[in-house]
Amino acid sequence: MARKRSLSRRLKLPARRSEGFALGALLVMAGLAIAGPSGIFAWSENLRLRDARQTRLANLKVERDRLKNRVDLLDPAHADPDLAGELVRSQMGVVHPDEVVVKVED
Repeated sequence: MARKRSLSRRLKLPARRSEGFALGALLVMAGLAIAGPSGIFAWSENLRLRDARQTRLANLKVERDRLKNRVDLLDPAHADPDLAGELVRSQMGVVHPDEVVVKVED
């Protein structure tokens, strides 16, 4: 009878060991689902970062469109005379004899 008990205990030990490993793996996965880099705790931070990046992307698109328009206006084949005159006056300090320069402080 003692022999039967020890044999049955030896057979149950690997089953309990595999159950322990399975339970440990399940607990690790649950911990990562809650506190991992893409878990529940990181969800609000990820949403905040996404919103900030979408706002920055929208601002960059507006800036890109503004610069594209300016490049199109400065195309050497058909430059906008008003913009070209404005750039020459602002960067080179060129003024026509009949113009008056008024400096306005900000």
